[in-house]
Amino acid sequence: MTLPRRLRAAVAFATLALSAPAAAQSAPGGCTGPASSTWVNVVVNGVRSSTGLVAVTLYADNSRKFLAKGGSMFVGRVRAVAGTTRACVHLPQPGTYALAIYHDENANEKFDRTGIGFPAEGYGFSNNPSTLAGLPAFRSVRLAVPRTGLTSRIQLKYP
Repeated sequence: MTLPRRLRAAVAFATLALSAPAAAQSAPGGCTGPASSTWVNVVVNGVRSSTGLVAVTLYADNSRKFLAKGGSMFVGRVRAVAGTTRACVHLPQPGTYALAIYHDENANEKFDRTGIGFPAEGYGFSNNPSTLAGLPAFRSVRLAVPRTGLTSRIQLKYP
């Protein structure tokens, strides 16, 4: 039995559409970092004021570089928005990374500490690990990004 021409054309089109790769998502406007086709949305919750900036620091999958001076791949900064601040960060490619966030309330572009070394500004990490006993273990902040457009939600903690 042969199919009518219109039905054959519809079947051929559907087969082509199903086998074609999905169109690449385009990054939202305002993404920080060196432009690439891979990016992650970062939703920072618990921002206590709209004063200053929220810094998003990107680390490669390397425990020795995590939180080390000069160890980050990139630091992006966006204007703080009380409650929830949103950011978009370009990544070199899909893979595993770590994110460290802080609310730079005085906009001096550094993470301020008290005289005895404790955090003086709000902070958070990918996967929201516990920080009661100090800095989180690297394995607890590793963030797998297998494709572009994923969202990481981070809760800030203030001293």
